[in-house]
Amino acid sequence: MEETSKYRKYKKGVLSQTNTTMHRCKNISSSQPSGEEKVPCRCCSICNNIISSSILGHEKSRDKCGICCQVKKIGTKWFKHGYENINKNGTVVSKSLSTLTFSPSLPRRYNKRAVLCGVSYSKRKFRLKGTINDISNMWELLSKNYKFPNECIRVLTEQEANVDLIPTKRNIVESLRWLVKDCEPGDSLVFYFSGHGLQQPDFKEDEIDGFDETLCPVDFLKEGMIIDNDINSTIVWPLKNGVTLHAIIDACHSGTILDLLYVYNGESGTWEDNKPPSKEPMRKHTSGGVAICLSACEDNQMAADTKVFGGKGMNGVLTYLLTKTIREYPEISYGCLLEKMHDEIRKINRSRCHNSMLQHIFHSKIAQDALLSSSEKFDVSTRIFTL
Repeated sequence: MEETSKYRKYKKGVLSQTNTTMHRCKNISSSQPSGEEKVPCRCCSICNNIISSSILGHEKSRDKCGICCQVKKIGTKWFKHGYENINKNGTVVSKSLSTLTFSPSLPRRYNKRAVLCGVSYSKRKFRLKGTINDISNMWELLSKNYKFPNECIRVLTEQEANVDLIPTKRNIVESLRWLVKDCEPGDSLVFYFSGHGLQQPDFKEDEIDGFDETLCPVDFLKEGMIIDNDINSTIVWPLKNGVTLHAIIDACHSGTILDLLYVYNGESGTWEDNKPPSKEPMRKHTSGGVAICLSACEDNQMAADTKVFGGKGMNGVLTYLLTKTIREYPEISYGCLLEKMHDEIRKINRSRCHNSMLQHIFHSKIAQDALLSSSEKFDVSTRIFTL
C-alpha cells in the first residue's frame, strides 16, 4: 500500500481526495464540480439521516450522503458521528458529568482554568455518541497530568443537570468569556471542543480560502453556529502579556478555527502566514499573550471517530491520540507530539490494510492531519507541550 507523506503541506480550501472512514462528520449535501471523481461512501447505513441546510440558505439535502453523491465546495456541510457512549467496562455512560464540573464561586484565584465542551446532539438524527468519552479523557489529562483544580474546569455536556452547562450557543459563548475574564500573567487557559464542525462562506473577506470555520452548539439549527471570527475576538483578543491559551478542537474543518496568524507546515518545518487577506485592517492578534491551537484536521478535511484503539467505546482520533501520547511522553515537544500522532494513524491504516476483518469493517483509512496554529512563531522541536 502506498503510504502518505509524513505531513501534508498545509493548503487551505483544497478538498482532499483521500478516502476517510467513520468520519466525525455526517450528511454532506451539495454537488461536486463535474469531472471530479466520486468518493465511495463508507457509512451509508448511517448517512441516510437527512439534515436541513437552512443555515446556509439552501433547501433540504437529498437522501444521499454527500460522500456518495457529488460534492460542491461552496456551502458544504460536514458532520461527525459516533456510537454509544461506552466506558472502559463496555457499559453505556448515562450519568451526569456534574462531578467534573467547576465550582461557580472559587474560594481563591487559580492560575489554571479550562472549558471542556462535548456536544452529542442527542435528540437529533446526526447525534454523536463518543464525545462524552472525549470529555472524560481530557478532564483526566488536565487534572492528573497538569494539576488543574476540579473547580477550575467547566464542563458543558447535555448530561449536566445545571441548565447553564448545557452546550447551547449562549452557554458556550458565556463560558468562553468566563475562561479569559480577568486573566493575569502566568495564567494557563484551555478551551476544548468535541462536536460538529462546519464551514460557511466568508462574507468579510478575511479568509484565504473564502470560508469561515465554525463550531456547532447543540442548538445551532435554531441559534446558529459559532464562527471563527467570534471565537478569535472572544478568547484571543483579551490575552494579556504572560497569559497562554491552548485550544484543542476535535471537529471537522477545524484547522484555523481560532483564526491565528501563523500555521505550522510540518512538511517544510516552517510557519506559514495566515494573516487576513482583506483590504480593511482586521484584528486577529492577542493583547500580548500567546494563543496556540491544536486542531483535529485541516480546514478542508474531516475528523474521524474510531474504536480501533482497544476499548469498546468510540473516541475522537485527535483526543485519544493526544491524551495517550502525553501520558506516555509527558515532556514531549510540540513537533514530536505531531509526529507521534501521525505515526499512530499510519500504524492503524497499515493494520487495516493487512487485517481482513478491520478492512471489512472500516473499508478505508483515517485521513486527517492534526494542524498546529499559533499567534506567534516558536521552535516546535524544543518547546515542550504543556497546559
